[in-house]
This record gives sequence, structure tokens and C-alpha cells, in this order.
Amino acid sequence: MKIKSAILQEMGVRTPYQESRPLSIQEVELDGPGRGEVLVEIKAAGICHSDLSVINGSRPRPLPIALGHEAAGVVVETGEGISDLQKGDHVVCIFVPICGHCIPCQEGRPALCEEGAKVNTEGTLLSGEKKIHDGEQYIYHHAGVSAFSNYVVTARASLVKVDPTIPFEKAALFGCAVLTGVGAVVNAAQVKLGSSVAVVGLGGVGLSALLGAFAAGAKDVIAVDINADKLRFAKELGATHVFNPTEGNVVDQIKHITKGGVEYAFETAGAVPAMNVAYKITRRGGTTITTGLPHPEHHFSFPQVTLAAEERIVKGSYLGSCVPARDIPKFIELYKQGRLPVDRLLSDVIPLENINEGFDRLATGKVNRIVVIP
Repeated sequence: MKIKSAILQEMGVRTPYQESRPLSIQEVELDGPGRGEVLVEIKAAGICHSDLSVINGSRPRPLPIALGHEAAGVVVETGEGISDLQKGDHVVCIFVPICGHCIPCQEGRPALCEEGAKVNTEGTLLSGEKKIHDGEQYIYHHAGVSAFSNYVVTARASLVKVDPTIPFEKAALFGCAVLTGVGAVVNAAQVKLGSSVAVVGLGGVGLSALLGAFAAGAKDVIAVDINADKLRFAKELGATHVFNPTEGNVVDQIKHITKGGVEYAFETAGAVPAMNVAYKITRRGGTTITTGLPHPEHHFSFPQVTLAAEERIVKGSYLGSCVPARDIPKFIELYKQGRLPVDRLLSDVIPLENINEGFDRLATGKVNRIVVIP
């Protein structure tokens, strides 16, 4: 079938993207679903820094590639071997296709799925196939989804069935921003009631981590960012303190108000300077967690003696350390109860044709989350 899709032909083009237009909206061909695959009509897709990282070249992927990974849509057709999804079901896409049989999957850690990581790097579906092509040229998939399209074929393992009463533009956020940010708080850190939390970097994931800290019952929730608008918004969400690292010594200030540092610090910006701040504001015996994905050549260092002498923990969290089929419905239920107000993170809804301008707005930090309607 013919579809329209946002295709990236070259990484590292100049900004602003409104002028250089790295993403072109093209009419391409989409092959039908094979065994274990599903044809989904995409109704809403979030613009995320993980997509931007491919555009600017800090996260290299094979080209040409159809971008997009945070999305919600409707099942149109199921391939052979699928009995638990039906035409018309509402689904959220996840950015790691979970094979279910590798060692991490068997250990209950599907975020670390070995086969999923392999095919995502290679730009294929879980089957190893590519389904999008322009004539004879096949186009690579992004994160097994390629959600900046009006239709996609993806692995059943890349989908979670969700409550059909949730608007698509809000449901999409649960596939990446909420899954990653809230999951890091409740799964990777297991933040305890009454504890102190800091979030360094207030993009969609960071703001979701703030919401997760509130839901977990943290007493002190500190927001750190270089963008004054993001800090004001964090305060509106309920942050107890906000700090701009460009204005004074935030490490000393945070250590002072928390009497030695926070119990849990989350780095969600994907930048080494942010990780340095997060580590330094973590108290003795505390935990520093990063969800960020900086360029592979960027390195973070710290005094090794502090790990043992201060019993510090440094952890990474990918996919929010979640089991998506378990956690996405749980997070959506909290949203419906008003305890996880994800809808407040939605800055704007734009047509697919304006996607390059949307990435300009994301790159400048002027938005929380933009959703594209294909």
C-alpha cells in the first residue's frame, strides 16, 4: 500500500531545520504484515530527542530512515500467528521490540532485549525485514516503529494494547516519555515515600520523571535546567525547588537545602555536564540514575573512591526499566485517576507537514512535547 512518511536522507544538516528540511514527506510503499507483525494506522506520534539525535548525527543510524518511535494508533490488520490483537484495537508503540527469548527477556528485563537492540541498530523489524520502500530502494525503520507515517507495519512485540478512551495524542506519550521517565523513578530507582529527588534536564522524559516522583510520594522534588521557561513549568507541576546551573553554584545550593544532597538524582538530558551535576548533588549512600543517550564518544568520569567510601550507586535506565505490557496500562490508570497528569506535558499538536519546524522548537527547548498528526 502507498503511505506518506517522514524520511531522513542525511544526518548532521544545518539548523534551522525549517530551512534545511532534513525530513522530507514522501509517498512510499509499505509491504503488508508478515507472521507476528501488525499493520497499524498511526493517529499521533510524539517528537522526541531520540529522533533529534538521529537527525543531528549524535546517534548514527543507517540511511535513508523513516523516523518516529513514540506513537499511538489503531490496528488495521494482523499477520499470521497473532490472536491477542484485533482490528480496531487501540495500541501504543514501544521503541524496543521484545523478543521474549533472550537472557534479559527471560530474566524479566525486556528493556535490555538483545535481539531488539540488534535490529534497532540495524534499522529493521524484529523479523530482520524492512517493510518500507521507494521503488527498489528499501528504507530503514527507526526503533522498529517509524511512527512519522500514517501507516506502519511493526512487530507485535512493539505494541501494547491500551484503553480506547484515552485520546491518541495523550496515549502516544506513554510509549516513550512517560514510560522512560516514570519508569526510571518507580522501577530503576524505586523511590521511597518521603524521599528527596532531583531531576536534571526537563524535556519530556525529565518532566515525566518529576510526575513519577510526585506519584511515588517524594517529599522534596528539585528541578534543574538551563531553560527558565522549563523551570517555571516545573514549579507549576509542583517542584519544591528549581535551579538554573548558569546562575550560581547549584551543587552547593542543593546540598545546603537538602542537608548533604538528594537521595535520588536523575539525569535526563543526555549530556555529560548534566550528569556531572546529578552525581555531585547525590548524597552519601544515594543513587544517581541516567536515562540520557549522549553521543557514544562522550565520557562521564568521577572520583572512583566515592563509590565505595560513600556507598554510591550509579545506574542506567533504558525504557524506564519497564515491562511495557505491565507498566503502560498501570501508568494510564494513574493518569485516569488524576495522579499522573501526563496531559499537562503536551505543548502542541501539529500536522506531519510541519515536522521540521517541530524539531526546531524541540532543539531550542521551547516546548515540552509536540505531537504530530500524520
